[in-house]
Amino acid sequence: MKLEEILRHCDHTLLRTTAVWEEIRQIVDDGIRYECASVCIPASYVKRAAKYAGGRVKICTVIGFPNGYDTAAVKAFAAADAVKNGADEIDMVVNLGFVKDGLWEEELSEIRAVKEACEGRILKVIIETCELTEEEKLRLCRVVTEAGADYIKTSTGFAKGGATREDVALMRANVGSGVRVKAAGGISSLADAEDFLALGADRLGTSRIVRIAKESMGQTT
Repeated sequence: MKLEEILRHCDHTLLRTTAVWEEIRQIVDDGIRYECASVCIPASYVKRAAKYAGGRVKICTVIGFPNGYDTAAVKAFAAADAVKNGADEIDMVVNLGFVKDGLWEEELSEIRAVKEACEGRILKVIIETCELTEEEKLRLCRVVTEAGADYIKTSTGFAKGGATREDVALMRANVGSGVRVKAAGGISSLADAEDFLALGADRLGTSRIVRIAKESMGQTT
């Protein structure tokens, strides 16, 4: 697969807590230059980034990140605020406590509330696969599908593990036909990217693929 094609599946990401505007601006510039699917940045920078990008690249942000234990009302408000500020896509973290307690109806209601707050924008649901049993992963595939989300996503990248090939294959096989898969966390090479896409991922959450593209073109910034 050509590098240019892989880049079109990348959500070029910077979610470090100490990120400053100059770094966010660089992420947006890179996302535009390399025709990434989106740039994924902290919610506090969405308004400025959306104005700066001027529609040249999709702006994605995260909700309930990285722990997922905000209330559904807080997550829905944050999603609505991000949309108002110009976000095109929302990546939300599930409530892992609800999952561990088997509160599937509560989790379904939470995802539906955030989806409604997105007002038609893309919603990706982060399930943090490294914290789940296989049965929990399978159940979440059904919940995310029933809730009407657009994507199921493996990981925040802030937990003990990221995307695995096994999890991407499992998710692709068990979500509904209208739900796509995003792999995130630990994607460090073109081989990783190609494998995840071949296994059925439609998006990749990573900053390293753009870095590889820059190195291949002899660029350092």
